[in-house]
Amino acid sequence: MAAKTGGEVSRTGLDGFFKISERGSTVGREVRGGLVTFVTMAYIVVLNPLILGSFAADDPSAKKDVLGAILPVSQVAAVTALVAGVMTILFGLVANYPFALATGLGINSFVAVSLAPQMTWPEAMGLVVVNGLVVLLLVVTGVRTAVFNAVPPELKAAIAVGIGLFICFIGLVDAGFVRRIPDAAGTTVPVGLGIGGSIASWPTFVFVVGLVLTGILVARKVKGAILIGVLATTVVAIVVEAIAKAGPSKGTNPAGWNLGYPAVPDEVFGLPDLALLGDVSFGAWTRVPALTAALLVFTLVLTDFFDTVGTMTGLGKEGGLIGKDGQLPGVSKALFVDGVGAVAGGAASSSSNTVYIESAAGIAEGARTGLANVVTGLLFLAAMFLTPLYSIVPVEAAAPALVIVGALMIVQVKEIDFGDFSVALPAFLTIVVMPFTYSIANGIGAGFISYVVLRALTGRARSVHPLMWVVAAAFVVYFAIGPIQAALGH
Repeated sequence: MAAKTGGEVSRTGLDGFFKISERGSTVGREVRGGLVTFVTMAYIVVLNPLILGSFAADDPSAKKDVLGAILPVSQVAAVTALVAGVMTILFGLVANYPFALATGLGINSFVAVSLAPQMTWPEAMGLVVVNGLVVLLLVVTGVRTAVFNAVPPELKAAIAVGIGLFICFIGLVDAGFVRRIPDAAGTTVPVGLGIGGSIASWPTFVFVVGLVLTGILVARKVKGAILIGVLATTVVAIVVEAIAKAGPSKGTNPAGWNLGYPAVPDEVFGLPDLALLGDVSFGAWTRVPALTAALLVFTLVLTDFFDTVGTMTGLGKEGGLIGKDGQLPGVSKALFVDGVGAVAGGAASSSSNTVYIESAAGIAEGARTGLANVVTGLLFLAAMFLTPLYSIVPVEAAAPALVIVGALMIVQVKEIDFGDFSVALPAFLTIVVMPFTYSIANGIGAGFISYVVLRALTGRARSVHPLMWVVAAAFVVYFAIGPIQAALGH
């Protein structure tokens, strides 16, 4: 009894609830991991308002709904931080994984570009809520978990590698190391190095310094390497800006800082404006033809569904959290909370919230449990009040962490049997389509469809799980959604 009691005592408190020791972690690692995840994700509180919101209705670039209304930037920022904080903490407490949630990139753009021009903002967010309810239904009925488990191990590895390349690409683009070449340049090359083929800005130079510094720290196995790298690079950025005065980008200064400005702010505190909470309507089903609304929801569901499946697969493999059976233990709870995030994001007008691939930075720092999520979530909640303070970390200082994590995740490519071309091609398409189209769902779709087709036409149709056929067919519709809507006259 004494031995048993002693064992129980050693697993009480945080350790017992989050299974920290059981997963080979420590409270210190979890705290560092949660902080790193926040630092690499904090940009969403700045970026989401720029995607969904506008500063004024008379601004030529304002995102207006069908009635000409806008979402104020300050209000979008507040609800973005609030929902991210609450859902990240909930995910950590319920699912006990270090996977942070925030507004899904891609989905928010779809809402702003495809939904709002056809309806009011509350109606657009109402469709986001419906999307979340459908996802929750798929979880409750076991469909979402079954699909997650039906994915072949080779494609799961490919998803992880593809996500690694994707977040690396995000880091390179955010830092200005890779930039889109304007059409006016008279070249068919879509992207290039820096400005005019060279690293011609101080912010990008800071990114390079941060990448080298963080790379050295990781290679030397320094504890807290990624966090130290981000903080040190931020200091470098502050010094460089004080001397060079590059200024913020604001879309007109390509040599400026993209998001976040490395200078001491005038103030550090501000009360959040939460007026958008609950501003939702389900009138879209009468505003536009019901079939159009249904197709819009289908697109949201498929994107939401497989962004999460892909991200959780990649993060689970990166953290060594996938079981011997190739599955993520307790995945149904994780998927359920993610579905709640979609509903909450719509209800708060911040757009659907989903698991973030940047969580890989915290995992690389050592995070293995939901305690890291609690840390990240609390920082998001604090961000509602401390926006001026956290915004001094420029995205160029956080971007090196994404590139480093991408390098760490790509090693999983060794788990793919490239000797079997019916596996090699789907895996390859999964890996390359993600970064090339800036979408996890697109990469998964290309991989699933090609896997089913190749296996079926090479005499191995029986080796394909029945759900893979269903999902592949759904992705065919997903990729053809534009022509389908055009053919139906909507």
